[in-house]
Amino acid sequence: MNPIYLDNQATTPVDPRVTKAMIPYLSEQFGNAASIHHSLGRKAKETVEHSRKILANEINARPKEIIFTSGATESINLAIRGVCEKNMDKGHIITQATEHKAVLDTCDAMEKKGWDITILPVDDRGKVDPHSVKDAMRDDTVLVAIMHANNEIGTIQPIAEFGKICRKNGVLFLVDACQSFGKLDIDVNLMHIDLLAATAHKIYGPKGIGLLYAKSKDPKVELVEQITGGGHEHRRRSGTLPVHQIVGFGRAVTICDPSENEELSFLQNMLINGVMAVHSDAHLNGSTDHRLANNINFSFPGLDAETLIIKMKGIACSTGSACSTANLEPSHVLKAIGLKNEMAHSSIRFSLGRFNTKEEIRRAINEINHVLSSVKENSPRQQLLHV
Repeated sequence: MNPIYLDNQATTPVDPRVTKAMIPYLSEQFGNAASIHHSLGRKAKETVEHSRKILANEINARPKEIIFTSGATESINLAIRGVCEKNMDKGHIITQATEHKAVLDTCDAMEKKGWDITILPVDDRGKVDPHSVKDAMRDDTVLVAIMHANNEIGTIQPIAEFGKICRKNGVLFLVDACQSFGKLDIDVNLMHIDLLAATAHKIYGPKGIGLLYAKSKDPKVELVEQITGGGHEHRRRSGTLPVHQIVGFGRAVTICDPSENEELSFLQNMLINGVMAVHSDAHLNGSTDHRLANNINFSFPGLDAETLIIKMKGIACSTGSACSTANLEPSHVLKAIGLKNEMAHSSIRFSLGRFNTKEEIRRAINEINHVLSSVKENSPRQQLLHV
């Protein structure tokens, strides 16, 4: 039997409706969208532009403001590096401590090229104080990068407040929306977002396709192309477009329904309450009132998360970001909200998805509680804690 899949923030299974939409573009409709001199190429181009419009509408953008990329990591790199190389006369970027490594590592690379980077702290729930963004701004600040919803602890940031501050001060605003795109309401105009990264595989679409929204006016965001070789995407990102993946991305968005959050929130509360009713020492990391409906991040004091996950053979879950699993250091996100190394190493992320059922969550609660009880009984550390 396959394990109960509770790692939906790492990736989601492709929805069968998405697969069905993609298949024709892997067989009979195989044209290159840049080959507009014959019907197969023109059909591919029309299909790409249809999906581009769907994706733009999701965030109230113009279709021409959507740049297709290989995923959110590339989108973030294109945004940060592209803006920096276009603004060599300026030298300051603001971000925050719980950003995804795609942002933090790219900012680190820019720092090595002479840019100043300010990394703002967060509170114990993972929230950034909007006043700290304003206070950190300088005359040479060119970009602020703050994610919408955290991939490890689910905390949702007040993006519209940050956007308003950035717009008032003439600073570009980049948002990593990987965990919120298709799940939370996003309006790039009302939220004053200038750049936004998203990816298909977090919303039951295919891996390998993402987008970067880049505002086209008031202000117009200018980027230096990072992948050259043909001038595709209006000379912002070269490369043959993967039509089937773009179709899948567009179809995945049309299936997204905000009402899913109600069911996910029910399952979320069910799992949290089911574990804490038996193991009251479990600590829930992140915000309780501004949190993604599918995220649960528990610390289990005195226990090792890796050991627990290995023993939970019937559950697929993780210790945190799938993009940092090779790093044995404690999660930078958990450290940023004040957890000591031992607590950080005891933390597990359970992330729910569209295809999870109440019966699965009941089984997951039973297995989690059984494993926790078993490990505690055999843990000298736990025995000392309860003396």
